[in-house]
Amino acid sequence: MTSITKTKFKNANEAYEYLLDAAIVKGVKFDDTVAMFNIGFYIEDPQDNHITNKQRKWSLEYAEAEWQWYLSGDPNIKKLGELYGKIPPIWERMADKYGNVNSNYGYQWKRKAQIDYVCNKLKENNNTRHAAISIYDAKEYDKYSKDTPCTYAVQFTIINKQLCMSVYMRSNDIWYGFCNDQYQFSSLQKMIADRLSIDTGWYYHHAHNMHLYNNKL
Repeated sequence: MTSITKTKFKNANEAYEYLLDAAIVKGVKFDDTVAMFNIGFYIEDPQDNHITNKQRKWSLEYAEAEWQWYLSGDPNIKKLGELYGKIPPIWERMADKYGNVNSNYGYQWKRKAQIDYVCNKLKENNNTRHAAISIYDAKEYDKYSKDTPCTYAVQFTIINKQLCMSVYMRSNDIWYGFCNDQYQFSSLQKMIADRLSIDTGWYYHHAHNMHLYNNKL
């Protein structure tokens, strides 16, 4: 069993640097990674969402293109190519023969108008426990032959007139996944908060399997 001693971070970059070090030191061999299990932590200011670690060379340009792709709700990687100028190889490997992927989270939350559902629930009752978006669905396993979404669900709660958010993931790579995922989810949090005319609060991130691929050790 692995665990982390620090569970609250000021921003995304602080979380990233801590998790990277923790995986290298505490991670256990699991498939082609070192992994930590049931890792959960808070980011106090989720809108401070740029990864500034120089070694990581994180691209805001790409993260924003991915966000715009999610906003489009188009699951086809050609749309990302139009927005970014090229299609990253990882998306090409995940796409089906038509170029569609399951892991475009915007495509997922637009299904059954889940954003509208969340906003309406929170407007009707500030204390609701129903304001959740589902993404990974094992009942659709036959659709996941090439691309299985890494996120189970995202839940929103209004606390002290601020929109707080919890993200629950089955699997999350620290180097590739977390850096871009947190940008997308914190952008989603801000978008919903703006629709509700309130500020954002904390962001809680939980991954059943948080890992680092061996080529990044």
